[in-house]
Amino acid sequence: MWRPVLTSAAVLLAFAPLAQADEVAVAVAANFTAPMQKIAAEFEKDTGHKAVLSFGATGKFYAQITNGAPFEVLLSADDETPAKLEKEQAGVAGSRFTYAIGKLVLWSAKPGYVDSKGEVLKKGDFARLSIANPKTAPYGQAAMETLDKLKVLPALQPKIVQGENISQAHQFVATGNAELGFVALSQVYVDGKLTSGSMWQVPGTLYSPIRQDAVVLNKGAGKPAVQALMTYLKSAKARAVIHSYGYDLP
Repeated sequence: MWRPVLTSAAVLLAFAPLAQADEVAVAVAANFTAPMQKIAAEFEKDTGHKAVLSFGATGKFYAQITNGAPFEVLLSADDETPAKLEKEQAGVAGSRFTYAIGKLVLWSAKPGYVDSKGEVLKKGDFARLSIANPKTAPYGQAAMETLDKLKVLPALQPKIVQGENISQAHQFVATGNAELGFVALSQVYVDGKLTSGSMWQVPGTLYSPIRQDAVVLNKGAGKPAVQALMTYLKSAKARAVIHSYGYDLP
């Protein structure tokens, strides 16, 4: 569905002059850590509002939000959780939109270790394969779907080590505790380049689309700073940052 993209100039005009700068408490899916840190810095410069960021697994955030955590915005790693929060009247109706479409990669910190077709999985000559917890992290669920479709899950199940979220799954590989693992492309890719190691970008046919939705939570309803952030995420400046980390845009 077509959505208008605001230019940076339009964003600035929309927020100038600001009556009062404020803070926004944002729960951010761990895969979106690096781009959101960059976007938050630009958001504060351009609008005066400050986004206070917490990073973690989407499933954990859902549990915290439903138990009264003081978040005002959720940037989820899926589209199901925001829809569920909206249905349960914990999210503001009509505020949801897709801010990014994620991509799964098989990554190793070792250059040349992961081949361009992911055949390393079928060889199985490694001790540990890192993934995010599939019960709470959509990228972990995508990893399990991939292993199942490749028909290697039974053989590799004993080698799987689970991180609480995608950041921990990445950390296991980065520190050498696992030879390779399934992570978000955004964690190992910036401006069209792999930042380190070796990777295989998993074909989208092997896992369900990772549509990442944002939603305003009840505690953020009616707050100008919250609306400012939601508008900013749709701006050309924010979308350029998101795209630079390898996400597709809606």
